[in-house]
Amino acid sequence: MAASERTPLLSTASTTATITANTSAAETPVDADATLSRPLSKDGVDPAGTAAPPKTSWLASLWSPANRVLLAGFIISLSFSFTQVTIFYAFRLMECDVFYSNHPPFTGPGDRCSRNEITAGTARQVSLLGISTTFFGTWNLFISGRQVKRLGPRAALILQTSIPALRVATQIVGVYAGGQAGIWIFQVTQIITVLGGPAGYILVVNTIAGEVVAPIERTALFGKLQGVIMLGMAIGLLLGGVVGDTFGIVRPFQVAFFLFLFASAFAHYAMPYISPESLSGPGAKTNRPGGLAGFLEPLKVMLPQKIRLHAGRVANHYGIFFLCFGEFLGVLATGYAPMLLQMYATATFDFDQTNNGWLMSGNAFMRAFFLVLIFPRIIDAGRAWFARRAREERRAKRTNRGLSSSSSSSATVSTTAKTPKAAVKSYGATATSPSSSSSSSSSSNSAAATAVATPVIPDIPTQPEQFDAPNATLVEEEPILVTVPTGESRPLADGDDGDDAEDAAAAAADDEKAAYAFDLFFLRWSLLVDGIITAGAALGSQPWHMYLITVLLPFASGSAPAAKGVITTMCPSSQRADALNAITLVENMARLATLGLFGYVFAALADVGQAQLTFYCNGALAVLAMAVLMFSHFPPRDSVLVEAGEAEAEAEAEAEAETDTVAAAETEADSTEA
Repeated sequence: MAASERTPLLSTASTTATITANTSAAETPVDADATLSRPLSKDGVDPAGTAAPPKTSWLASLWSPANRVLLAGFIISLSFSFTQVTIFYAFRLMECDVFYSNHPPFTGPGDRCSRNEITAGTARQVSLLGISTTFFGTWNLFISGRQVKRLGPRAALILQTSIPALRVATQIVGVYAGGQAGIWIFQVTQIITVLGGPAGYILVVNTIAGEVVAPIERTALFGKLQGVIMLGMAIGLLLGGVVGDTFGIVRPFQVAFFLFLFASAFAHYAMPYISPESLSGPGAKTNRPGGLAGFLEPLKVMLPQKIRLHAGRVANHYGIFFLCFGEFLGVLATGYAPMLLQMYATATFDFDQTNNGWLMSGNAFMRAFFLVLIFPRIIDAGRAWFARRAREERRAKRTNRGLSSSSSSSATVSTTAKTPKAAVKSYGATATSPSSSSSSSSSSNSAAATAVATPVIPDIPTQPEQFDAPNATLVEEEPILVTVPTGESRPLADGDDGDDAEDAAAAAADDEKAAYAFDLFFLRWSLLVDGIITAGAALGSQPWHMYLITVLLPFASGSAPAAKGVITTMCPSSQRADALNAITLVENMARLATLGLFGYVFAALADVGQAQLTFYCNGALAVLAMAVLMFSHFPPRDSVLVEAGEAEAEAEAEAEAETDTVAAAETEADSTEA
């Protein structure tokens, strides 16, 4: 499926080289082992060297579309995270103003805002802000998905970065207003997140990332993109706090405002243009539904797909459904782990804000390090491993077929060599006239000797008069393949290379499908590893154990990019944007659910003094997510995906055929009665 996908932003030179390589492969026989040793060339060129891609300068490689997408993700995530730490302290100051507006002024040493009432009010406001951000951010996914389809990814990314600048500008007004008015400004302006927010820009940059590289490179690029987003978030959290402490609480909002403007300008000038029509693909519907149906259209990706099997039967395929369900459970299990570590370390080991800051920053930096540098190498090595296994299986099958063909050929030769002389003589007697038998005794003896020396199959005619008279024009037949004892097949016609090129192309396609299967394999086992590491946190008895866990957890954090790579491979190219929208929506809903679920579980277990058992609950849910993903598979290799319109047309045709059959039966019954 993915081997024939269209990637609109691949370079023309690379495309030309690919076409040249395919043409050469179709005309010139190549060694199958040499061709398939590296079937997943990133340039899409035959690894045997039939057409080498043109070399590019290091500057052009550095400024490639993929690297520009990564830089955009870093800048935008830096802009969004620059005010996250400052917002907490802004709410604390505003709650402090509200408290002392109804109470006597503070007198005495110490911080005037260090009161339990102010701390509780700040926690309520921050929690409400987080809930509203998640809620409006979920709707922002639908809005940004519609923007991508109607305006294109670049225009959608400009909107997703310029509208948050407006929100930050209103928050600056809230900081200057202070008190209850400032709190209301902060809370109400979260509605702007519906039009542009942190969830929408992630969807848009993932959509662009899926279009600027070949299908085989998408999973690795998704991982790198998530890594640079985590890196930007970590740096933004640190720099935002430093700027706020050094230059005042309003300065981080001002810096973030200009960062968003810079991100919008970068998206306009540096992001490649992708037309909305190219995202639809050749198999997309020309008239998309409008209104609420069009708004919720990405959810249809999770419905069972229709595939046509090799036998011609149409069946349902639930691969994407179980993929989304398993990814939901996976994020539900692992999404709360960083917050759980922070809460458990604070409650058990008395971590303060500085320790928690290092804990979360270290987790973000290690996650970025893993996703940018290690995750792509794991994907490449694992795909090469799966492709090598597929080649070995094909080679074993080819060897078995050669041995069976050799044994059948040897049996045929031995049967021919043991043909009785009587059969040869009787065949010759039938072909010879009785009147001439006495006069040609010497010639018949020599013929018999020749027949014994060179055995003749009795069913094959040897005389012209034994052939049937032709009653039509004979058509030239295809060359016959002769099986030789070595297990190889060669055509009889001179200069004919048979189907070697087609076999090599089919083998390369099988290798690519086997390589994509590793993404699903990695997704399953990464959740298991994540569950084991999370459950191991319950055994921590020293403060440094928490730092060790937060360093180890990112090494199992590749499930999200792997899920994006798998779902974009399972679905057709016309639904790729909707597929990314759907999987991002699933992850957002899981993050929202895990805050409520495991927040309640942690509170309940903490009341009985067993807060560490929450880690075991996380680990068990991760194992359950892996079990669900075991039901997710790619469609069979010989199957074909049936588009929605084609399936409806087939259903209508079957209904019409059934109606015609019933009408014909009724007509025949009426004529019989008459």
